[in-house]
Amino acid sequence: MTTTVTHRETASPTSPGPVRRSLLSVPSRSDSVFKLVSFTAGMTTVGIMLAVGLFLSLRASDALRVSGFSFLVQQQWSPETHVFGIAAVLFGTVTIAIIAMCVAVPLALGTSLLISEVTRGPVRSILVSLVDLMAAVPSVVYGLWGLFFLQANVIPISSWISTYFAWIPIFAVTGGSGEHLTEASAYTSSAFIAGIVVGLMVVPTQTSVMREAFSQAPVGEREGALALGSTRWGMIRTVVIPFGRGGIIGGTMLGLGRALGETIAVYMIISPIFTINWQVLKTGTNSVSALIALRYGEASDFGLSALMAAGLVLFVITLIVNFTASSIVARSRSGAETG
Repeated sequence: MTTTVTHRETASPTSPGPVRRSLLSVPSRSDSVFKLVSFTAGMTTVGIMLAVGLFLSLRASDALRVSGFSFLVQQQWSPETHVFGIAAVLFGTVTIAIIAMCVAVPLALGTSLLISEVTRGPVRSILVSLVDLMAAVPSVVYGLWGLFFLQANVIPISSWISTYFAWIPIFAVTGGSGEHLTEASAYTSSAFIAGIVVGLMVVPTQTSVMREAFSQAPVGEREGALALGSTRWGMIRTVVIPFGRGGIIGGTMLGLGRALGETIAVYMIISPIFTINWQVLKTGTNSVSALIALRYGEASDFGLSALMAAGLVLFVITLIVNFTASSIVARSRSGAETG
């Protein structure tokens, strides 16, 4: 709250007109304290982020000087022989994240619409609590569930997809000589299974962002669509979804940032390899975060520098994704595209 002091000057008898008033705004003590605290908190957050980036850059400098640009295109990981790169693990990271988005986005979109547009009263509160509880489940629990329960139930689905859709290269599961593999062991610990688990982990984050965007759709436009004879789905399709489009995109990208950095669940499920595997249903994949968790304990000083370089690349990619998502959410406008 600010205190405004107004200085009013009276016109003299010989003055041709009224004198302009001078307005002086003096910030109150509470406003000054709030501004200082907010500025300090914001700068602290930015400072921590820059410090993390600087730390990773300094620790990764030795490895990056040795590998150079080949660090981004080399598939092997052998820092001891100075032959290492993140092409394979970065490909696996992106593959798992894309599969996770294919699983999570439809679930999050449907759940958020159900909560905001269909359910009412206690049922809505229960669903909101259940979705929030999903976000509180530790990653290791998701990993154990995926390893000991989900994997056994997904293998028949993976085998069916590979049998009938093998004409699509990413769904084929072949051996060294090109023969189609049918044994269950060829479908375990795949990017497909890891992606499903990660997708379920990011559903709560995406649902929260989308539900918040949908709940802010103008009541007048909702009622107007219904008054003109629209069905509930018609109202949702023409009013709610266009209004919440920024929330859909922002929630998807925030979930993508989480999926790119997931560690424990992926580490427990995948079978690490250091070659690019285009067959997402086949055993073997890798990710940057799983690589760091796998090799950190046994790495030499130079090996640690190489791992820090991998972490730096993941850090930059995650920042780009999250900043893009925040920008999209911030630029969302009420009713901008409804109709």
